[in-house]
Amino acid sequence: MEDEVIKKFLYVNRKAPYGTIYALESLEVVLIGAAFDQDVSLAFIDDGVYQLKKDQKTSVDSGAGMKNFSKTYLALGDYDVNKIYVDKASLDERGLTADDLMELVYEDEDDDYKEKSSISIVNQEEIAQLMEQQDVVLSF
Repeated sequence: MEDEVIKKFLYVNRKAPYGTIYALESLEVVLIGAAFDQDVSLAFIDDGVYQLKKDQKTSVDSGAGMKNFSKTYLALGDYDVNKIYVDKASLDERGLTADDLMELVYEDEDDDYKEKSSISIVNQEEIAQLMEQQDVVLSF
């Protein structure tokens, strides 16, 4: 049996969380991939930064027409998805800061299982470098 090569997957999230199916579909694909031991990273740019905004309020009766699924992001650490990159320029353009984002954490087994933040605020050059390092880049 050949050794399996684990590919690096970057999921780029560009859309607002509600109004289209892109954000929910991306999250579902990420969780499935992580369950199958893919090396998963996520990047949130443009209106995608709204996907990580804390205290999202929506209901099926609202204009969004979708149930709030934002709490599902809190499970990413349990799936070893701890490389989450948020574009600083996209936050700035929307009047948001890191404090406006959900606290997504993972337990670092190499550091006595301390909880650490999964989110890194990065610039556009760092996002471009990250994309170059991946085997597969999927944009939602």
